[in-house]
Amino acid sequence: MTSYSRGERVIGPATHYVDNQPPWRVDVDEYALNAPLVAAVRAFGAGWADAELGRAGRLVGTRDFQRDAELANLHPPVAYAHDRWGFRLDEVEYDPSYHRVIAAAVAAGAHTSAWAEPRAGAHVARAATFLLFAQVEPGHACPVSMTHAAVASLKDSPWIAEEWLPKLYSREYEPRLLPAEQKTSALIGMAMTEKQGGSDVRAGTTVGVHLSGHSYQLRGHKWFCSAPMSDGFLVLAHTRRGSVEEGLTCLFVPRMLPHGTRNVFRIQRLKDKLGNRSNASAEIEFDGTIGTLVGEPGRGVRTIIEMVQRTRLDCVLGTAAGMRQSVAEAVWHARGRAAFGALLVDQPVMTAVLADLALESEAAMLSGLRLAQLFEDEASDRDIALRRLATPVTKYWVCKRGPHHAYEALECLGGNGYTESFPLARRYREQPVMAIWEGSGNVIALDVLRALTRDPESADAFADELSTVRGASALLDAHTDRTLSLLAAVAADPATAPSNARRLTETLALAFQASLMLRHAPSLDAEAFIGARLGEERAWQYGALPTGTDAAAIVARH
Repeated sequence: MTSYSRGERVIGPATHYVDNQPPWRVDVDEYALNAPLVAAVRAFGAGWADAELGRAGRLVGTRDFQRDAELANLHPPVAYAHDRWGFRLDEVEYDPSYHRVIAAAVAAGAHTSAWAEPRAGAHVARAATFLLFAQVEPGHACPVSMTHAAVASLKDSPWIAEEWLPKLYSREYEPRLLPAEQKTSALIGMAMTEKQGGSDVRAGTTVGVHLSGHSYQLRGHKWFCSAPMSDGFLVLAHTRRGSVEEGLTCLFVPRMLPHGTRNVFRIQRLKDKLGNRSNASAEIEFDGTIGTLVGEPGRGVRTIIEMVQRTRLDCVLGTAAGMRQSVAEAVWHARGRAAFGALLVDQPVMTAVLADLALESEAAMLSGLRLAQLFEDEASDRDIALRRLATPVTKYWVCKRGPHHAYEALECLGGNGYTESFPLARRYREQPVMAIWEGSGNVIALDVLRALTRDPESADAFADELSTVRGASALLDAHTDRTLSLLAAVAADPATAPSNARRLTETLALAFQASLMLRHAPSLDAEAFIGARLGEERAWQYGALPTGTDAAAIVARH
């Protein structure tokens, strides 16, 4: 910045000397720096995974991994319906960066490690691994999540499980379309929804005609097939055996048939999506496609329900991962940039915003890991009942909080945040998919009502969960009383229940999160969270914390 004279003219600093900007946030340990996550992993029984999570945290924090995350979104997948001679190809080409990202996630066990290596805390450890990778690049997390969830549906169909589960459990990554007998690993996708039905999967028109044994021949059009280069897909179709209509059935559709024959899997086009751009989503057609029965004929929805519960869990985890990225980037920026005579992080109005964003992030993460704990192999009957209700409740609330949270964090970076050169613009576009995928808001809120009706013990389990902190916070106690009263009123009047479904779901979610904060966060954080969400000083926007909150201490922990 040296000035010098040339005659009477003074030449000042170079025009492109940059100061008052934080350095790149790269080559960091995303696990060790996330103190709330480290504490939660240990509290929920997966402390034994610290070393492996540390390796994952250091990997995703590297400059190279973050650059791959950027490139995978700058160069989205491209579909090729035909080869140069006009033969059907039906392949999707991804940028090499995408393959490096997903290969690393699979190698770390972000997909099926909890199934492949069962032990106490395995599902919590898997969830934490998933969080770390999804924090930096969320698109690849879609096939990773579906592969994890598909095990729940496939494991009870031995005619599929014996061949395919060892491939799903593998930590190798093989992106090529090869016959199953030549592959040592596999990823799973899904094709459930159709253009005329969407979330109403029973309105689908895809049909399956029984051939022999467990085999069916399919014909139909799927509106949203995620990760179309996966090795196999779970599909819903209305099946019949001879003249007998069996009903809606779940089928497993491999991309490749034995001896190298390609199954009929016509990729019509890729969706031009708002976010999740590194991951392909396609419209596909079946026309003589071969599928294998999963579960029982006509019990398709029942077959996929446990799978859906787990993908909904990963929607929560994916949103929480995005919230963590948003907090980390916003705090990093605020600590490296000064305005009006002080660092942004020391400006009280900014400190309050950062603290509030951090509280939201921690509550979402705790919700996700607590849900993962409820899916452990040793889960009790009470845990199973609780997860039936807590999963849709949490999925609804956390995923709906994601976009606003991302926007507020983006604003902390000012103009930088609004550019695609920084990751928060991508995150802002990404967060809505978690609220839409596996059931949008109304579908999830109605599923809360179904859980209360079909599994009445789930309400008792939820009440028991909240009772563990009874007396620790007068605000939460009052909110819990109101929530349980509303729950009883909704249950007593089924005719008006749907109109109250969203309100009930929201109150249940806040009670669940507040109880987790009281149990697992420092008292300062828990009290601030509860006061800002349930107290008399609660407000609409982030940063309006209760009077007297030590926002700087909260930010320092994050």
